[in-house]
Amino acid sequence: MADMGAFREAVIAWAAGAPGDRARELAARLPVRAAVLLEGPSDVAAVSALAARRGRNLAAEGVCVLSMGGAMSVGRFARLLGPSGLGLRLTGLCDEAERGYYDRGLEQVGAEEPNTAQQRIFVCAADLEDELIRALGVTRVEELVRAEGDLRPLQTFLRQPAQRGRTSQQQLRRFLSTKKGRKIHYGRVLTEALDSDRIPAPLDGLLASL
Repeated sequence: MADMGAFREAVIAWAAGAPGDRARELAARLPVRAAVLLEGPSDVAAVSALAARRGRNLAAEGVCVLSMGGAMSVGRFARLLGPSGLGLRLTGLCDEAERGYYDRGLEQVGAEEPNTAQQRIFVCAADLEDELIRALGVTRVEELVRAEGDLRPLQTFLRQPAQRGRTSQQQLRRFLSTKKGRKIHYGRVLTEALDSDRIPAPLDGLLASL
């Protein structure tokens, strides 16, 4: 049976230059109604974790959450999935520095106002990891790092000369990017640890919009 994972893989292959027949077939069969365009897999982990803790199954709701491999790819994915392609509702989450890519990508596919209720992009001040660390607080994040068995790597990292002069929040944010897969892992861990009234506004708004 076809599932959202197969559709996601077909879309990523399509964006890389493969034929789009498989993606079109799956979009109609599932059916898919919306696509969430995210910069990377750590964002996918956080969105999926928040949806799960709220008892939502986005795939069953016809929502495809996908990692584009960077904000510069948003125009390509928007052409395939938006008004000029599969006709899906588009939304997404991005860093403030990458917002221009999203706005231009949606404008180019015929969304006259990319930040309307139907085509809305939710923006993190720095990035999602920064939002999560601020929401939890440095002490709580350090507790979670210890619980996940990463205290020693964190201590080693903090002794590096490059970390001198940085705030604790900046150091933690950088630490999450120092090993492959760590940002993805902590995207889930930090989101699951949030109090219900401390969900970062961009993440909360994105899920509510779906």
